[in-house]
Amino acid sequence: MNKKALKTLEFDKIVEKLSEFAYSDGSKKMCRDLKPMSEQEEISLALTETSDALTHIITQKDLAFKNIFDVRECLKRLELGAALSIHELLGIGGLLSSSSIAKSYFRERTDDKDVLQNSLDKYYQAIFPVSDLSREIARCIVAEDEIADDASPELLSVRRKLRQTSAKIHEVLTNILNTQSNMLQENLITMRNGRYCLPVKAEHRSSFKGMVHDQSQTGATLFIEPNSVVKLNNEIRELEGDEKKAIDKILADLSNQCFESSREILSDYNVLTKLDFIFAKARFSRDYRGSKPEISADNSIELKKARHPLLDKNNCVPVDIRLGDGFDMLVITGPNTGGKTVSLKTIGLLSLMGQAGLHIPAFDNSKLRLFKEIYADIGDEQSIEQSLSTFSAHMVNTVGILEKADQNSLVLFDELGAGTDPVEGAALATAILSFLHSKGIFACATTHYSELKTYALTTEGVENASCEFDVDTLSPTYKLLIGVPGKSNAFAISKKLGISDEIIQLAKENIEQEEKNFEDVIGELQESRLTLDKERRELADKRREVSKLQQELKKEKEKINSSKQKILHNANKEASEILSNAKKLADETIRDFTRFKESNPDIREMEEKRQRLGSEIKKKGSVPEEAPVLRNPLKKAKPSDLQIGTEIRVLSMNAAGTVSSLPDKKGNFSVHIGIIETKVNIDDVELLHAKNAGKKKTSGAYGNAMDNRLSAGGFGSAGRRSSGYTGAGKIRMEKAREIHGEVNLIGMTTDEAMPEMEKYLDDAYLSGLNTVRVIHGRGTGALRKAVQNRLKQLKYVESYRNGEFGEGDVGVTIVTFKK
Repeated sequence: MNKKALKTLEFDKIVEKLSEFAYSDGSKKMCRDLKPMSEQEEISLALTETSDALTHIITQKDLAFKNIFDVRECLKRLELGAALSIHELLGIGGLLSSSSIAKSYFRERTDDKDVLQNSLDKYYQAIFPVSDLSREIARCIVAEDEIADDASPELLSVRRKLRQTSAKIHEVLTNILNTQSNMLQENLITMRNGRYCLPVKAEHRSSFKGMVHDQSQTGATLFIEPNSVVKLNNEIRELEGDEKKAIDKILADLSNQCFESSREILSDYNVLTKLDFIFAKARFSRDYRGSKPEISADNSIELKKARHPLLDKNNCVPVDIRLGDGFDMLVITGPNTGGKTVSLKTIGLLSLMGQAGLHIPAFDNSKLRLFKEIYADIGDEQSIEQSLSTFSAHMVNTVGILEKADQNSLVLFDELGAGTDPVEGAALATAILSFLHSKGIFACATTHYSELKTYALTTEGVENASCEFDVDTLSPTYKLLIGVPGKSNAFAISKKLGISDEIIQLAKENIEQEEKNFEDVIGELQESRLTLDKERRELADKRREVSKLQQELKKEKEKINSSKQKILHNANKEASEILSNAKKLADETIRDFTRFKESNPDIREMEEKRQRLGSEIKKKGSVPEEAPVLRNPLKKAKPSDLQIGTEIRVLSMNAAGTVSSLPDKKGNFSVHIGIIETKVNIDDVELLHAKNAGKKKTSGAYGNAMDNRLSAGGFGSAGRRSSGYTGAGKIRMEKAREIHGEVNLIGMTTDEAMPEMEKYLDDAYLSGLNTVRVIHGRGTGALRKAVQNRLKQLKYVESYRNGEFGEGDVGVTIVTFKK
């Protein structure tokens, strides 16, 4: 990719911002050296790695790649047989410690059998923490300037002797301080040239036996090493030499161990640096609200709600940009400061970012085309040194672009043909675009020339676009409208700023009628587009609402059918059992009477048999000759009985509900049944508060069984519940009216959230909801994990899944209940 385009489109600023999200110097350098790629396989892998790292950050936590020490120079020195310094060994120890943390981080994810493998697993497998070496360095080296006493037996012995000798010296010197304090300038022990001394007054030099090592600036104080500690000071110096030798030996041993593991150490450095770079791209995506772009198979560009990443993400107006689907050239018009150049740069910069493996600040499923080169002529190219005017400088760039661009290129022109005579400039701009279009080269150009608008309107494969401008407020909306040419709005803006109507009218008279008509057509097109957009949005909302209701009605119908089949099955099963028991009872009775007939029966025994038989018949009842029918309405409803919220039963649906609107002249009104709202007639309902009146009885066990099931009612919302006239049914109806389709756990701890969620799920299940949403947010992912672990244990939960785009993504879990 040519350097001029990277600078013009400000890709260098993007990689500089990207480097701020990296921890190590090596990773920061990788960020600054990042360039767009041209091979689709490389680009796809880089984008996937960024996405997988972002998933890690969202579902686990961010991985801070600290202490990534650059070991390359150290390892070269080890190859030459040199020993490493304390600083270098600490750096290697820190690197190995970071490797161990990274290894544990990835092991935590891969240990979860429900998690699929991803593109970062190969890096995890290439990490070798060399834990033994890491622990040994940490044991031996305490700090940058301190080796642990127990790093080796020799060092431990030497330092013990040093402390003992130092204690002897302090004992001798303390005795002198106590006995000869009159000769001393100060009552303290000091060091000079690494030897213990005392500050002696200069006038006592001859009487104080010892070696002078220093004196004060005034000469009044001499720092003298008493003769009594000279030998002990010499021993200190010798022991310090022994200490240095012991430390050098420890460092040499550690260096040898590092040399033996140099391959693993270098691999860890390279892998952690690469991972830090990949996670920096993921952090950049999270901060800029980016998404993974698709590399289109049909060579088209479709950016959905795209934002320029260098603008304030909270105030930037997103734009929708298409190119390649029916047209491969876009002519963008509109007033100055309306957003034309920003739209142009957004296309180019987001293409560069996507090809560099970065997520782009746009909605999901945005598509980019793969370009070998991107050329941009944007901004003021005037050069005083080269004696080039603005127009000449732009033409120099244009010549180079026209020579190099091909079908694998994207060409961006800002104010093409500007800076010269408008007639000649417009003709030249039209010719340049025609040349590019004839070669099938993707191009976008901004302009004020009406001739280019006409060219786009009359040329197949070329499309107009415009940036909206609110004339009432004299401010741009920054929305890019594809398919409609823009107006400069010069007259409207000038009038708003105070130019008189007389001057505006004279200006309008100077415009040719054809040009005036063209601008009027553009204005009408813009008004029509706004109207159509509004109607299209309203129609889309209605379609979504209808589709949702159709799905809900379909599910409810399936539940009703399932409930009906279940009830009939159970009733038939119970009836068969009753008939079977009756047959057994009859057979037994016949056998008894046959036995009594053939023998001399005991009258008392026969009477007992008869009484038992009568009790059994009374208990079980008899099988009805006809199948039971649904009971008649308890109490016919009248319009005066109905109020908003009145509880009724819809006879045709055999389902309970509540009134949501009052009856019209024909007796039609709306009823809420579960989550469904439907229209019914007053003749098709009964009042629930009269539920104990006028029950039609059926005789026999079979009749009772069927009546118990068919009079329960309430199969309209869920097959597993009844909303009839029992206490349990009424409770369920109450919950169905009160329960919502979601529960919000955001801001709660796990201990607080679990009881809240379980209570909600119990109520939702009892109320007959089929699917609910549990909102837990993204955060660290701990609450989401706790929620889903608990859902696995609930017996009435059929399944659960993460929310999709539009449902709340991974911040929401969708729960489906068992039927």
